[in-house]
Order: sequence, then structure tokens, then C-alpha cells
Amino acid sequence: MRKYVWGIPSLLFLASAVLAPFALANQQDEDKPKPKPKHTIKEVMKEAMKGGLLKKVSGGEATDDEKKELLDMFISMLENKPPKGEMESWHNLAGASALAAAKVVVGREGGAEELKAATNCKACHSQHKP
Repeated sequence: MRKYVWGIPSLLFLASAVLAPFALANQQDEDKPKPKPKHTIKEVMKEAMKGGLLKKVSGGEATDDEKKELLDMFISMLENKPPKGEMESWHNLAGASALAAAKVVVGREGGAEELKAATNCKACHSQHKP
């Protein structure tokens, strides 16, 4: 398997590509219907967090498809509205998880450790879990 070396400009582009749609979504009219997220928060918690997918990915035991599935779930987290708390905080926390998952998908060195740190349950639950 070939390892890719990503420079700072490449990662900044990747981060902006992942997070830009959410920044633009905040600028859109509130009256326009937004597409429904692929996964609900409850599904992500059940499958990724409690179901072991996150542990498998951050532990380096996941397939490429499983890594992409985790990233897809974390993108859905960004698309969902938190049950409580501020959207800015939600986007910061969920965005950090999505970015870390993206780094794992592309094989960025240290991505797994960043993913572990970004998915601190207490940090998110204390602000957003009802």
C-alpha cells in the first residue's frame, strides 16, 4: 500500500473542502429547506461510538470502507442540529471529529491520535446532550 505524504497546503484544502459547506449553510436563508442528514445523531452514537467503529478506526484495525463510513457519520453530525447548546460549539466539536476522521482516511500521520482526542464524549455531551 502506498503512503501519501500530505503537506500543510493539501491539508488546509482538505479541511476547507470538508468544512466549507457548513460555513455556507449558515449564511443561507433560514426559510430554505435543508437536505436531511444521512445519519441521525442517535444512529452515529449507536453505530460509531457505542458500536465500536470509532475504536476500530482509531486503533488502526479498520478497512478503508470502515474509515470512510466513520467520516460519513461525522459529516452527518455536522449536518444535524444539536438537541441543546449553541450551533457554533456543535460545529467546532463535530467539525474537529470530522476533520480528524478525514485525516485517518487519507493516511495522515498522527490522524488516529487526533481522532481519539477529538472524540472526547464528555466534551460534547456536557454541552449538547439533553
